[in-house]
Amino acid sequence: MRASHLLAVSVLTAGLTIAGFTTHPSAAWAAPGIPAAPTRPAVTVTIVAGRTTTQLQSAADDVGALLEEQGVTLGAYDEVHPSLAARLTPNETVRVVRVANWTRTVRQPIAAKTVHRISLSLAPGRTKVLSAGTPGLRETMVRFTQRDGGRIAKNVVETRVLRSAKPRVIAEGVGEYDAFVRFEGRGLDKTAYVARAALTMVATAYTANCYGCSGITASGRPAGHGIVAVDPRVIRLGTRLYIPGYGYAVAGDTGGAIRGNRIDLGFNSLTDALRFGRRAVTVYRL
Repeated sequence: MRASHLLAVSVLTAGLTIAGFTTHPSAAWAAPGIPAAPTRPAVTVTIVAGRTTTQLQSAADDVGALLEEQGVTLGAYDEVHPSLAARLTPNETVRVVRVANWTRTVRQPIAAKTVHRISLSLAPGRTKVLSAGTPGLRETMVRFTQRDGGRIAKNVVETRVLRSAKPRVIAEGVGEYDAFVRFEGRGLDKTAYVARAALTMVATAYTANCYGCSGITASGRPAGHGIVAVDPRVIRLGTRLYIPGYGYAVAGDTGGAIRGNRIDLGFNSLTDALRFGRRAVTVYRL
């Protein structure tokens, strides 16, 4: 190839500055045997990054190339819509959401529960703290997320108990009664008891020699102090009970008028029964 032809090819492919004017290589021209690369026309696009909006012309093929072309740097948690691989279309709006993520570990106390126990060694109405209890400790890992500088959202990632709480135990005095002596031989101690359940009931009194009474209860026990009549649907026959103001008892009888939260307390004498009368009581099932 002659030198003059080589010069012409150089001018067309690389461009030449003559008298302040620069010639640019034409897409229609290429070196012999090399096809010309297609050129994509520029389109109008809008980039919304955080609180900044920019409208521009770009010939980039996809969203990723557009952001690289414009020098938009993405953080580790930033989001791009549409995706980086999406092809750029005319009048496209590309949104870059700036996302900040961080975690924090928080330790919080666990409140100690309070447990109430019945104590026979304390007078009725008196209380005594048997154990002060100690609070527990819980560790929680929380992840915080903020999008475009807006409201911070939080999400609990993990929670674990570092130290369990120990309950606070309070003894409540209910006093001792004559019936205690009889029930002591059946395995009841003078120490505190935990009632599985407490019921508020209406109590009446009866004696073994009341009108129409045989003196023998439904359980076969003789009627008297410490034997009470209950509704078996509420308290099972044979259940051991404690009733402040009356003492220990056994659910050993039933009665036609004893329905629901009603209880009939046995007494050894009519005088004691009349003195007790009718009143609301708390019944502890032991």
